[in-house]
Amino acid sequence: MKQIRFLLLPLFAAMLLFVTSCGDNEDTSDNDALTTDSTNNTPATTDTVAVAPSAPVSLMLAKHKVSNFAKWKAVYDEGDSMRMANGLHNFVIGRGVPDSNTVLVAVKVDDMEKAKSFSKDPALKKAMQKSGVVGAPTIMFLNVPYMEATQTSDMRRMTSITVKDWDAWRKTFESNRQTRLDNGLSDRAFGHDVDDNHKVIVVTNIIDSAKANAFMTSDILKQNMKESGVVGAPTRFTYRVVQSYQ
Repeated sequence: MKQIRFLLLPLFAAMLLFVTSCGDNEDTSDNDALTTDSTNNTPATTDTVAVAPSAPVSLMLAKHKVSNFAKWKAVYDEGDSMRMANGLHNFVIGRGVPDSNTVLVAVKVDDMEKAKSFSKDPALKKAMQKSGVVGAPTIMFLNVPYMEATQTSDMRRMTSITVKDWDAWRKTFESNRQTRLDNGLSDRAFGHDVDDNHKVIVVTNIIDSAKANAFMTSDILKQNMKESGVVGAPTRFTYRVVQSYQ
């Protein structure tokens, strides 16, 4: 995971957002996010996105705070041609729960090195200032080997974890899919940092808020995390998908 000062507006749009069944400590900014969402505690269903399960994809994710979402979105939309010229394709935009001014953006990447270079373009900083991005964004460049086509909810949780071994973690994680379903979560996607496969991102659909919240502190999850080789505490971000481009 990389922290870079740059402009996300003309750069990113949308992302995969993940949540894992391999963690037990909620990010303090997201504690009780599902129960404190003043707009709607019940995840809404969304249309199915035509992405085949296990189809590899490269993504750039950006998480940042904005002073005004409508202003940010208008400037972001103005950057479509710039993103296309640099091999970046709009994918997903999400807004944090309960902090809706924290934005998660994911774009598909044609050329990862070109995307990394573009993320440092000085023009991005200018666009960021224009759009009202607050502070330094968090940028992630990911290899995503699995993305589920069926989206059962527009409420997601993205979890960032560190693992001892990617292959061992993936095998255990995939073997526990039914456990997640039984506890209000369905898999959306998972992947790892392009330069370090020990840094993993998982996104899950939240299909039952009460069950999903209870699962986060359960002994079952703690055991799954231990068996899969997760190191340290996970960081979670709960968000609602507000625009999907595919």
